[in-house]
Amino acid sequence: MRIKRTTPRSGLARRTRLIALVSGFVAAAAFAAPTANASDTQTFGANQLTKASDSVLKADVPGTAWAVDSKTHRVVVTADSTVSPAEIARIRRQAGAEAGALTIKHTPGRFNKLISGGDAIYGGSYRCSLGFNVHSGSTYYFLTAGHCGQVASTWYSNSSHSTVLGTNVSYSFPGNDYALVRYTNSAVSHPSAVGSQTISRAATPSVGTTVYRRGSTTGTHSGRVTALNATVNYGNGDIVYGLIQTTVCAEGGDSGGPLYGGSVAYGLTSGGSGDCTSGGTTFFQPVTEALSAYGVSVG
Repeated sequence: MRIKRTTPRSGLARRTRLIALVSGFVAAAAFAAPTANASDTQTFGANQLTKASDSVLKADVPGTAWAVDSKTHRVVVTADSTVSPAEIARIRRQAGAEAGALTIKHTPGRFNKLISGGDAIYGGSYRCSLGFNVHSGSTYYFLTAGHCGQVASTWYSNSSHSTVLGTNVSYSFPGNDYALVRYTNSAVSHPSAVGSQTISRAATPSVGTTVYRRGSTTGTHSGRVTALNATVNYGNGDIVYGLIQTTVCAEGGDSGGPLYGGSVAYGLTSGGSGDCTSGGTTFFQPVTEALSAYGVSVG
């Protein structure tokens, strides 16, 4: 099951099954033994790693994600269950002389955008999750996934669309995966919090950091950060760059929900694979990039 997905209220799968967007799978269960052409002692320079990363992008295989591992100095390519051995071979051929810099890992399920911190928001026929409440001066907004902003312009707090929350100001997807919605209902409170956890600042987590994700489908789950600056190919031209890769689980409808640790905001759920029963891999749009793009603040 792909997680880059939006969940229609009807429950039927749509092309853009959005989570989000995106979030802990157990690493041991999620990944098969890696394979690599190069010996463990071979060293690859920054230029070679860049070329290897570019080759994965050029191979254009949906269901793949990749990031440079700073410890092993390899480009780790994570392939979901839809990626065939022939497509893995295509990636290696595209890498050519840099194929040895690739480490291939496998994860169950399919990478999907996940539409459905964490309170449910409804737009059109879709459900997503609210990420973080933000503001610019005395004007209040919330952040969610860009692929959610792509499919609806007005958002409501209930499935019957009787209580409006606000309207889109802007969204960025693909490339990025964030959207800004301005509150238009003065009767709706907008605390800087995820559930009962107050959010006071935003930052970028480190690899290995324990993180939490909250979403309207699966509630709160935890995991750890496994990579930064990851690229994900969801298929159909939907490629997103600069994501936080984690072992946190997520399902459809969790898209746009918050990734955080204590009072620190980290990201917005973008997509992933698997579910919160079998596990998988989930990706998050760094929230610091969205805050900078829109000139808004948490807290």
